[in-house]
Amino acid sequence: MLLTILFLIVAGFFAGLLATIAGLASIVSYPALLIVGIPPVVANVSNTVALISTGLGAIPASMRELKGQWHRVMGYTILAVIGSFIGSSLLLIAPASTFEKVVPFFILSAGILLIISGRGTESNVGTKLKHDGRNPHKERIIKLISYFGIVFVGGYLGYFGAAGGVVLLAILGVITHEGFAEYNAVKNFMCCICNVAATLLFIFKATIDWAAVVPLGIGLLIGGYTGPLIVRHVNVKMLRMLIAIASFVLAGYLGYKAYL
Repeated sequence: MLLTILFLIVAGFFAGLLATIAGLASIVSYPALLIVGIPPVVANVSNTVALISTGLGAIPASMRELKGQWHRVMGYTILAVIGSFIGSSLLLIAPASTFEKVVPFFILSAGILLIISGRGTESNVGTKLKHDGRNPHKERIIKLISYFGIVFVGGYLGYFGAAGGVVLLAILGVITHEGFAEYNAVKNFMCCICNVAATLLFIFKATIDWAAVVPLGIGLLIGGYTGPLIVRHVNVKMLRMLIAIASFVLAGYLGYKAYL
């Protein structure tokens, strides 16, 4: 029992670090719950609950970037929460076997998105995304599509969530004029509130393994808070590539178990 608790704390810590790099906490935290013997759907629900701790660690460290953005942040978050309720409801309705069969594709997509997103997020992406030159009509269309995209990603966060943060970063980079640090802070806040929204539903409608949530959440809290400090001293591009490779291996393993 003690070894399981320590394992989950360590796994949560590394998942929290990944959350600060690319929104990929679930690539570590979800398999960790499977390893300790928790069934897939219960593991996913418990993982979503524990991920709230990442936001509790990251948001206080992002208050400087969030300053002056709260009106926009709340608008985006409301759209994402609507999607989160839809996605978490779908998770509870769909058979467990369906979830097991689609998860490998989610994780595979996460690895691909991580590689693609790394091309533009190694520095202040916001300074590279040019909004000048767009006509107002085209700008409105882009924003409308992006708003639907936020709802969709919110639904994905409620259903599973791995790489949801990567997709949110891509969308926010298109519709904001801020630098990467600023809209990454917005992403952290949105992901946290989406997880809270899903948790409110799961508490009443799903099975949550609280014995696993607590140690995993402790690790996520520490990793989410200390991640930005550690990332400053590592080669982020190399780290992204290693994580992407690990996600491909994990997707292959889970796909083998689900289909063969």
